[in-house]
Amino acid sequence: MKVRLASSYGFCFGVKRAIKIAEGYQDSATMGPLIHNQNEIDRLKNDYNVGLYNNLTDVKPDDTVIIRTHGIPKDDLKNLRQKDAKVINATCPFVTTPQQIVKKMSEKDYSIVIFGDEEHPEVKGVKSYGKNQDDVHVVLTPKDLDKVSFKYDKVATIAQTTKKKEVYLEIVNNLILKNKEVRVFNTICDATFENQDAARELSKEVDIMVVIGGKNSSNTKQLHSICLESCKNSYLIENSSELDSSWFKNKTLCGITAGASTPDWIIQQVVNEIEKY
Repeated sequence: MKVRLASSYGFCFGVKRAIKIAEGYQDSATMGPLIHNQNEIDRLKNDYNVGLYNNLTDVKPDDTVIIRTHGIPKDDLKNLRQKDAKVINATCPFVTTPQQIVKKMSEKDYSIVIFGDEEHPEVKGVKSYGKNQDDVHVVLTPKDLDKVSFKYDKVATIAQTTKKKEVYLEIVNNLILKNKEVRVFNTICDATFENQDAARELSKEVDIMVVIGGKNSSNTKQLHSICLESCKNSYLIENSSELDSSWFKNKTLCGITAGASTPDWIIQQVVNEIEKY
C-alpha cells in the first residue's frame, strides 16, 4: 500500500506550545483535557505525571494547575487564582485573541456573534468575556441568525479558531445585509487553513483518505468532512488500532492527514500499519 501525507497536517503551534509547557511541570494537572487527544494525554500522565482536574472543587491550595489550550471561562480562571493555586496558562494565543476581542467590543456596546459550537470549551471560554451574556450569540449556520435578537445596532463577530472560513463568510454576509455596522474579526487560525486546504487537495488524488485525530476534536472532524467531499472512502481514526484492512481492498494509494492535536508518533504508527497492507 502506498501512502502519501498531506503537505500540512498534525500539531499546530498552540498544541506544541501547550505540550512543551506541560512537560515542564511534572506532578501538575490540567484544568480539563489539555488537548483533544486522549493518547497524548495518557503519555503526559505516564511520562510526566500530569493529571487532570475535571472540576474546580478538585483543586487545592498550592496545586499547580495548567490551563488547557482551549482556555476556560473567565470566572473559572478568577476562582482558580482565589484558591491560591499556581496557575500556568497554556491557552493558545490564537484563542486568547478572540477572548480579548469579545471583552473589548462588548464594553464598547457591540452585540457579539460567535461562529462556533456552543458546547465547545473554546467557545464557552470566549463567550464568558462578554459584558452582557444575553447579547453574546453563538451560531453554526447563517440560518441560526434568524433566531437572534440584538441589543445594539452595532455587531462584532468572531469565529472559533478551527471553523470553515467559507461558512464564516456566509454568516458575515448575512450580518452585513441586516445591520448598520458590523465589525468582522478573522480569528480562524492559519494552521487550520493550511491543514484544510492540504487535505482538500490530497483527497482529490487518492483512493482512500485516513484522518487521524480525536473523535471529539472539532478541527479533526472538519478535516474528515472536507475529505469526504472528494473521497467517499475517507475514515476518521484515533490511532492504528482502529484501522480496518477491508477499507484498503482494491486500493493502491492512501492519503493521510491529521488534526492539530495529533502527535507525530501516532501518525507514524498509522503509516507503518497501512504500509503493511
